[in-house]
Amino acid sequence: MKKQYIIPIFVPHLGCPNDCIFCNQKSISGQKENMTKEKAKKIIDNYLESIKKEEAQIEIAFFGGSFTAIEPKLQEELLEVACEYVKNGQVESIRVSTRPDCIDKETLKRLKKYKVKTIELGVQSANDYILKRANRGHTFADVKKASKMIRWHGFKLGHQMMVGLPESTRIDEVNTAKALVKLKPKMVRIYPVLVVKNTKLEKEYKEGIYEPLSIIQAVEICKEIVRIFADKNIDIIRIGLQSTDEISNPENEKSEVVAGPYHPAFRQLVESAMWYDAIVAKIKKLNAKVKEVEVTVNPIDSNNVIRA
Repeated sequence: MKKQYIIPIFVPHLGCPNDCIFCNQKSISGQKENMTKEKAKKIIDNYLESIKKEEAQIEIAFFGGSFTAIEPKLQEELLEVACEYVKNGQVESIRVSTRPDCIDKETLKRLKKYKVKTIELGVQSANDYILKRANRGHTFADVKKASKMIRWHGFKLGHQMMVGLPESTRIDEVNTAKALVKLKPKMVRIYPVLVVKNTKLEKEYKEGIYEPLSIIQAVEICKEIVRIFADKNIDIIRIGLQSTDEISNPENEKSEVVAGPYHPAFRQLVESAMWYDAIVAKIKKLNAKVKEVEVTVNPIDSNNVIRA
């Protein structure tokens, strides 16, 4: 089986019509300048030089901001660059991430023309009050409409949701996961909210209006959400923001994170906690006093079980 590689191209805040309470895309992506077709080509070429093509399944991904809200001319310039690599066989596919209120038939027609295979929607919550509180600028009705259109046009659908948004509860987040399952995404990303510098959320945090989740709280909620998606065989492609120089321990001088449940291996914390629950449940079913238990696991899961 070929190893999967993603070539990330960040378009921070390009075209984004809203300033979400938690968002500073240039900090999150580590990219301070806007993207151009020349820069995109250079990024792709640099990645391809270090990947052994015969062992790889490669995808170009446009992350950050709202790709389909970008001015159409720039969208086409960036997509045209990526599409050439698909046509010549160097890259298998293209994915974009965007907002649910920035999807329409004309947009999907454009993406199809340039060989885009996957569209990820930033959903964040199924609760319209929470979406408004976070200044998302769309409703869950927009999510349902966009998801249906994306699947109908033959794209792979992905969803991104958040836990720990202002005034959101565990019940809100569980209900969001259940609502997304009904929309039949192929994949999901789960992001615990981090307080990032130069955001409205940082102001609320410093004023005592917003209190972020602790790592323990975030793990407990994410465990429940992961089970909901896993039970429906929906691929969970990320849990927690990827660690970078900017997204790191708040104690680090270069970190843009002010507070929140940051951990460099957050997904492993969640999976280890799930293993612990599963092992304890098995032990409780034994009709005997247990002093010592031998656990046999697949080597691929050994690190999670040891941490559990």
